[in-house]
Amino acid sequence: MPNSYTTNSWLFPPKTEEVQFDEKWDFVRKKEKNCDENNPADARCGDNWDHVALDAEHKLVLDVVNGKRTVKNTKQLVENTARRLNDKPPRLITSDEYKPYKQAILESFGKKRPVRRTFKRGRPRKPHYRPSKDLVYATVHKTRVKGRVKKVSYRTVFGTEEQVAAALKLSTCSRKINTSFIERQNGTDRNRCSRKVRRSYCFSKDWDVHGAATCFSLYSYNFCWAVRTLRRPDGQKGKCSPAMSAGLADHLWTIKEWLQFPVCKWE
Repeated sequence: MPNSYTTNSWLFPPKTEEVQFDEKWDFVRKKEKNCDENNPADARCGDNWDHVALDAEHKLVLDVVNGKRTVKNTKQLVENTARRLNDKPPRLITSDEYKPYKQAILESFGKKRPVRRTFKRGRPRKPHYRPSKDLVYATVHKTRVKGRVKKVSYRTVFGTEEQVAAALKLSTCSRKINTSFIERQNGTDRNRCSRKVRRSYCFSKDWDVHGAATCFSLYSYNFCWAVRTLRRPDGQKGKCSPAMSAGLADHLWTIKEWLQFPVCKWE
């Protein structure tokens, strides 16, 4: 094992205090309008979405779920993110107004209420969740006119306006509620992975290969890609990756190092 692995560089959870959620569109084999719903082979063709969770301050991709844009995949993304953060809510969570996020965030970061048994016939009651005192979630609302954004407003879903203001005051990157950092990361990933370019002959032809390429591109970005706007946490000069900024690595990894690192299974 290389000497670089002997350092205490693999630390969990990351130093995440601000999370942004978003979905990035692409397609496999052919676009959705050309798919036949009566053809079983087309079930794994057409629209494909990267459901991404990003640490806005450290530019770290916390998790990605690749597939159709569904409630199930959105819930899986938020659950995975919560597990990576040891189920502790970050200081601030933001997203667009995609409806499944609200319930997924409540179930993953909120508190579960006990369900009382009624001893009556029928299905048992579903568990109820309530937001914890430190759960702060806000959404970005964009008003478009003829496809162009004319106005941007903000809505607090969980928490109070005072908590949102306090979170923004402590943020090292945000001065107002936004999804700018994950949208910028979406552009970076399209540039790094030619399969994601909107108009290209390089689009994926296989569903599974596309998912593998997505994970390779986004997770290697964390450890092997130097981000110009990040500074090393130790104060020294030099290149800094998202993993270094978030406290998960002590140096910029090579692709070879990243591929040879032992797989860590987390529960």
